[in-house]
Amino acid sequence: MFTGLIQETGRVLAPPPRLHIRCRLAGALKRGDSVAVDGVCLTVTDLAAGTFRADVMPETLRRSTLGRLRTGSEANLERAIAAGDALDGHLVTGHVDGTGIIRSVAPEGNALVYTVSCAGKITALLAEKGSVAVDGISLTVVSVSTGIFSVSVIPHTRMATTLKNKQSGDPVNIECDPVARYVHRNTTAPPETIKRTSTFLRTLQENGFTGDSQ
Repeated sequence: MFTGLIQETGRVLAPPPRLHIRCRLAGALKRGDSVAVDGVCLTVTDLAAGTFRADVMPETLRRSTLGRLRTGSEANLERAIAAGDALDGHLVTGHVDGTGIIRSVAPEGNALVYTVSCAGKITALLAEKGSVAVDGISLTVVSVSTGIFSVSVIPHTRMATTLKNKQSGDPVNIECDPVARYVHRNTTAPPETIKRTSTFLRTLQENGFTGDSQ
């Protein structure tokens, strides 16, 4: 699991499927660790001085933007959280729901508003003032309608992530709040699936991942 708070942007030394990235974060990793690259959960397979490697399978390349990474590309990085770590962003699994396209980047006061188009099945899981991970970055949804949503980004977040390089027409990875996935499934699935999902949601509630824990 991750929080959506990017710890560093790394530099791609070799693109997928054998992804090789240079970063300071590599010093805190070990083989087998999980690391989110542009919001996609990958497993560290090799480490060298200041670098790590991770294998990217075809399914991941189909469902994310990682296939667009090239030598020299910059990527958002976050190490998986450990038990007891602060959850300062929101719960992010690293399993993206799909990709979207930035349609506009517009200034608003001290912020920039990014408007993103995507599949309707993704926006069905978003809500105004809810959370969404865009390229692994925990952001708050400003507005949403079928097939399009917007987020507002402060200067610190923009400059500390790859958003500083993004412009209209660029693709991004999108992951909805995982709780929203199960709520949606719980209201549309067959009864037996609803029963299993309810058990999962109760576990989240009991462990403080939703606001209704006692």
